[in-house]
Amino acid sequence: MTEQTIALVTGANKGIGYEIAAGLGALGWSVGVGARDEERREAAVEKLRAAGVDAFGVPLDVTDDASVAAAAGLVQERAGRLDVLVNNAGVTGGLPQEPTKVDPAAVRAAVETNVLGVIRVTNAMLPLLRRSASPRIVNMSSTVGSLTRQSDPASEFTVGPLSAAYAPSKTFLNAVTIQYARELRDTNILINAACPGYCATDLNGYRGVRTPEQGAAIAIRLATLPDDGPTGGFFEDAGVVPW
Repeated sequence: MTEQTIALVTGANKGIGYEIAAGLGALGWSVGVGARDEERREAAVEKLRAAGVDAFGVPLDVTDDASVAAAAGLVQERAGRLDVLVNNAGVTGGLPQEPTKVDPAAVRAAVETNVLGVIRVTNAMLPLLRRSASPRIVNMSSTVGSLTRQSDPASEFTVGPLSAAYAPSKTFLNAVTIQYARELRDTNILINAACPGYCATDLNGYRGVRTPEQGAAIAIRLATLPDDGPTGGFFEDAGVVPW
């Protein structure tokens, strides 16, 4: 009998994170719904279970060491290992974000969740991931994290508000993803960054042109890569995103 695949998705109580959890659950996986807000977390778990997903709640504040350690302990107790980690939790940092007006605290907030939170959670879960036959890590990035696209005046991807906190935090996350891939290259752990596209979520006031379900597709694809799949890459639905 094949063992059930165990996944953890951070920031999974709503938006893209919820749809990632739903998509992985539809594969028959057991999915941990990581989220800070207890009420929203449990509501998401209940909704997923009603849809037939083997979901379980994981209290998780990615900015808090004790919370992350407790989450790792919960997964350890429940399953003894982790097969897939999707680092989805993210914040914008707040407004304004023009470089000449941004509050350094906004930059700090974005980095604390979008970068340091990913490092904190990944390192806490690595011992559990190492027990998996085919471990995968997916870091949810953004097209705004691509320096190639952001620095091209003719690119459609430079359209939109200036961002001195959120966009650079995603560039930072991409750089960190590469470093993890370098360190883990001789292991069976595949780690990649995912670009969901401009999805309508509360993060952008629902101004996006894609649905959260559409945004979740690339994460699900990277979470289910074959053993000879890529690592250290940045991908969207259409293929490779330039760094």
